[in-house]
Amino acid sequence: MQTNPITQLNLEQAIQLQFKLVDTIQRVFRGRELMDAGDYGITPEWGRPRATAKVERVLADFFGVEEAALVRGAGTGAMRYALNSLVTPGGKLMVHDAPVYSTTQNIIAEKGIQLISADMNRPENLSQSITTGIQAALIQHSRQKANDQYAMGVVINAIKSINKLLPVITDENYTVMKVPAIGAQLGADVSVFSLFKLLGPEGIGCVVGKAEIIRKIHQMNYSGGSQVQGPEAMEALRSLVYTPVALALQASQVDEIVQRLNRHEIDGVKAAYIANAQSRVVLVEFAVPIAINVLKRAEELGAVPYPVGSESRYEIGAMFYRVSGTFIRENPDLENYMIRINPMRAGADTVLRILGEAMDVEQSNI
Repeated sequence: MQTNPITQLNLEQAIQLQFKLVDTIQRVFRGRELMDAGDYGITPEWGRPRATAKVERVLADFFGVEEAALVRGAGTGAMRYALNSLVTPGGKLMVHDAPVYSTTQNIIAEKGIQLISADMNRPENLSQSITTGIQAALIQHSRQKANDQYAMGVVINAIKSINKLLPVITDENYTVMKVPAIGAQLGADVSVFSLFKLLGPEGIGCVVGKAEIIRKIHQMNYSGGSQVQGPEAMEALRSLVYTPVALALQASQVDEIVQRLNRHEIDGVKAAYIANAQSRVVLVEFAVPIAINVLKRAEELGAVPYPVGSESRYEIGAMFYRVSGTFIRENPDLENYMIRINPMRAGADTVLRILGEAMDVEQSNI
């Protein structure tokens, strides 16, 4: 298998990113405000809670974009608002020639959006797909297929060089706070992501990018019941401070696990790979088709069998689960021969102990 993992921040870079975020917070908030829980309601000045508006200002300044909007519905909600602001029902949307992430596909189906596929691994050929009537392009930063290798900045530049007015949306779920720059920092019009996947409270999403698009989202989101209230916004911001370092530590354990497995520390592992599928994980390929039973046994040994938000605040233990649905649709045999492991807050020793014990039982039954 050929994988092309996305370059992730190392620990020192993550530390500096944390410091940058805190510095940005202290430029926007007065010191006393940082001790407040946050307010409720549609303020006349902002049309939303004052604390929510200030958190949005922090996020916009941190990412170096014009504006930001906090929305309900986590990453899916953020994607829905971005698509609703740029693509009309039945309109055309350019996407990568790969299975679309399932929750995004639901939004596309609801709106009757026509998909125009393009191979983003070949940015030099994108002009063939950018035809009359396309209203926006959507790029998923995390990989959709095992052999994806496109670089976000290169694809955005290629699209804009063909049609500089074509809006570009980037899906940053599983990459934001891990990579040196997200799409909106590389020339995209908006980027969307879930703050729940960044240790924040349930259901909070974010859209960052151009002011004209963010203004549309705020107008669509004016209802009082739709607002992200001040306490939720403050909780999300406080949690976000800790994510860069936590995710960099997690990435370091992914690297170590792959290195040790490829040194044949555990018999029966054919190979291990680093992949962004969707989060940055270890893909473990077995020599024989024991994947499904290994997952069952691993859960009995303490491995977490399914995500809550995939890298949410609730996911502490190492997670052993099936290869992503988009990868399986691309290659159905993976379901029997491969699993993915996200160490979350666990160390490499814990991951390898559970994997080794689970495999010992299954291989003894063959």
